[in-house]
Amino acid sequence: MSLAVVGSIALDTVINPFKKAVDVLGGSGTYFSYAASYFNRVKLVGVVGKDFPAKHLQSMKKRNIDLEGLTTADGLTFRWTGEYKFDMNIRETKKLNLGVFADFKPRLPESYKKAKYLFLGNIHPALQLDVLKQMKARPKIVACDTIDFYIKTDYNNLLKVLKNVDICFFNDSEAREISGESNLFKAGKKILKLGPRMVVIKKGEHGCIIISDSWHFLAPAYPLESVFDPTGAGDCFAGGFMGYISSVNKINEEEIKRALIFGTVTASYCVEDFSIDRFLTLNMAKVNERFRDIKKFTHFEAF
Repeated sequence: MSLAVVGSIALDTVINPFKKAVDVLGGSGTYFSYAASYFNRVKLVGVVGKDFPAKHLQSMKKRNIDLEGLTTADGLTFRWTGEYKFDMNIRETKKLNLGVFADFKPRLPESYKKAKYLFLGNIHPALQLDVLKQMKARPKIVACDTIDFYIKTDYNNLLKVLKNVDICFFNDSEAREISGESNLFKAGKKILKLGPRMVVIKKGEHGCIIISDSWHFLAPAYPLESVFDPTGAGDCFAGGFMGYISSVNKINEEEIKRALIFGTVTASYCVEDFSIDRFLTLNMAKVNERFRDIKKFTHFEAF
């Protein structure tokens, strides 16, 4: 079934102890779309500037990403420069230029307004609400992401968003921030009371948790010997999750668990190279292989 995403498209400069990549393709909407495209066609809503390279547009089109909702505006594309230390969990933003993204007001094409699955990337909560209002029918699943900046600066609108979504994605620090709880299980239960049916809490190299009123499930991160660029891993996680769940006929607890593992898989491939470069050579057979690997190394027989 149809899947739409609203998020940022950016040009990133990423510095790590091994290499520097300049003006590579980035943004939450981008990472989500590449990961989700393994499972479904993705309808992308975003904005770029006149300087956005045509080669990136061609790459997206080849990836089964619908660009009818992508606007090209006068001005420069959103740019971010970040540096990772030897510990890849430590990242410092060196430069940020929002460019045309500063005035971004999502406008959904008519063909997007009946999407059965909708992901609201980590844009301003007021814009997330506006996107919801543009939908002609309530999607089967609405999911959202956010960042700690909006938790601190626009909490009221974020609460309105949470009341209108089925699934929300937080990293561990964001979950603690919005809930006021240090324990992540308590944090998840408290967030459920704000409206969503399920809460996904991402813990980076320590995996993730999904919590609902009646069940919860824990998934490990895929064990990697080399992590090259963690940028966009959380967006790829959400993309793999939503891409898979939008491709199945019936949503139940077991399919949600599978979606969580596919999210883990796509995120694990993302960090193996700069930008979306790993996806350019990654096929579905390799995605399925890593899915089976996770099943194999987490399975055990009970007494």
